[in-house]
Amino acid sequence: MSTTRAPTPARKALTALDHRIEAATAFSVDQLWDHRDRGLLDEARACLADAHRGLAQAETSVTFYRVLLHRLSSGDFPVDQALFARIDRTVDQLEDAASTRDEHERSVLAALEPIEASARTQGPASIQQMTPPDVAALLAITQGAKLHEHLLTQRLSVVTASGTRVSYSQLQRLEEAGLVQRDTSHPVHAGQPVTLTDVGRAALAGSRRTNPTAVPAHRAGTWPQTPAADARGTTGAARRH
Repeated sequence: MSTTRAPTPARKALTALDHRIEAATAFSVDQLWDHRDRGLLDEARACLADAHRGLAQAETSVTFYRVLLHRLSSGDFPVDQALFARIDRTVDQLEDAASTRDEHERSVLAALEPIEASARTQGPASIQQMTPPDVAALLAITQGAKLHEHLLTQRLSVVTASGTRVSYSQLQRLEEAGLVQRDTSHPVHAGQPVTLTDVGRAALAGSRRTNPTAVPAHRAGTWPQTPAADARGTTGAARRH
């Protein structure tokens, strides 16, 4: 009888640490993996992403053997010595998978705790400086962004993967606040990568926790309306009626 092996996971498994990872990095786990593949993470978050990959795969193995054990005991198989042998073997495999999962979980915690500590110490001051457009800009930059110089007009602007453009003046404000940084080793005409700093990630994570409705959902490439704009729209609607 062939030994049953856990399949390679086709997608990420949920883990007990996903919520903490997302809160500390301001990325979903999907974004974290994607940014790791694209080389957009700093060393600490790259290590965290690698550790989380191992944890997700280990969690998939635990789920596989747990489901297999449930199936073996469901009544679909005749109760004989062969069944007892399969159950014993599956229990051993489940125990090994759980032990491996626990090891990977400790690795994730070791990579996560310094990032959480940085978020706690650096986040509050930056959150107070952030406006809703700043939050929207940081969210767009997390998807991937580059500072470009227009060949004809020489105007500078940040182009993000979502299609949103961040003005150079706003980029300068975010840089002065220590929320973003750009890789000046690349020429501007080719595009300088712009990424969030540790302070920026902590501030963005804090803004989501303290005011999850601060930035309403909008189409890519649009900005949230300011309160003043909303007030003007409301006044205009009242006049028309």
